Amino acid sequence: MEHAEQIIIRDLGVVEYLPTWEAMQTFTADRQPETVDEIWLLEHEPVFTQGHAGKEEHVLAAGDIPVIPVDRGGQVTYHGPGQLVVYLLLNLRRKKFGVRELVARMEQSIVELLQQYGVEAYARDDAPGVYVDGAKICSLGLRVRRGCSFHGLAFNLDMDLEPFSRINPCGYSGMAVTRLINLVDNIDRDTVKETLKEILVKRLGYTGQRRYNSLEETDV
Repeated sequence: MEHAEQIIIRDLGVVEYLPTWEAMQTFTADRQPETVDEIWLLEHEPVFTQGHAGKEEHVLAAGDIPVIPVDRGGQVTYHGPGQLVVYLLLNLRRKKFGVRELVARMEQSIVELLQQYGVEAYARDDAPGVYVDGAKICSLGLRVRRGCSFHGLAFNLDMDLEPFSRINPCGYSGMAVTRLINLVDNIDRDTVKETLKEILVKRLGYTGQRRYNSLEETDV
């Protein structure tokens, strides 16, 4: 099977942000033309991350939650338990689509997922992400290096939303934020994760996948 058609899925559980970010950087720096693309599914311990062009004034009162400047695009956002984070480590040159196309496919994947739960959602041209009734339910942030992407999306499932009040989410003062549990009576995190994984794999054009539960595990 061609490398462009294969994907490795890593289901990492709840992990600290900093070592995961460093692992993404290392993977992207070390990957070769034949390296199989990967998607990492995980949740983070509480952390604010500030995009490389982020403005300090968008962090209003971080309190006891650390703020980590990172190399993705966009402004400040929050990650915490109950939020599904999906990192996409893809060779975009090999896939033959650019950043805008990747963003559109990510947004469409979340919209399709929410449709399966009977929730009408949409993307916005002026503010990347996915929204329901004006409230943001999914944030996006990417970095591309040597034609390869890393970082990804953060989808609010049943997380504590209070920390979003300590920032201007994605640089927008007063932006409303929501979560899936506010829109659907009962959700199962594993089911949501599995469904979104399958939607992404299909929309990104992969036909074969292998799944691991750590960063160290391989077929070799």
